Amino acid sequence: MSGSPILVLIASDPRTSHRAFEAMRIGVGVVAGENQVTFVLTDGAVHLLDDDTDELVDGDDIAKFRASLRQLGVPFHVEASAIPDASDWNADKHPVVPVSREDIADLMRHARSFIVF
Repeated sequence: MSGSPILVLIASDPRTSHRAFEAMRIGVGVVAGENQVTFVLTDGAVHLLDDDTDELVDGDDIAKFRASLRQLGVPFHVEASAIPDASDWNADKHPVVPVSREDIADLMRHARSFIVF
């Protein structure tokens, strides 16, 4: 993996939309293609890391793809102000990098391309 990363920015809420999982699925495909990928979760997309995936649209698939990313050591950059206080959030301890809106803007400046959902 070389060069600037591809940024996958997900804001869609997986509790109400298929779009959050689709973004994750596409991002995993990009990672599998030997590309450096940065996943950024904002707003309701932070629920992609909810422990109880039964409440999520495509919950079973989300759990599988999340596990694949964890196994590959790919962290989620999560908007710090959107991180829930719930004790069951990110219960499987997926690597998380809390970021501010300014940090997200900086990640975007250094990306070579974007996938935005």
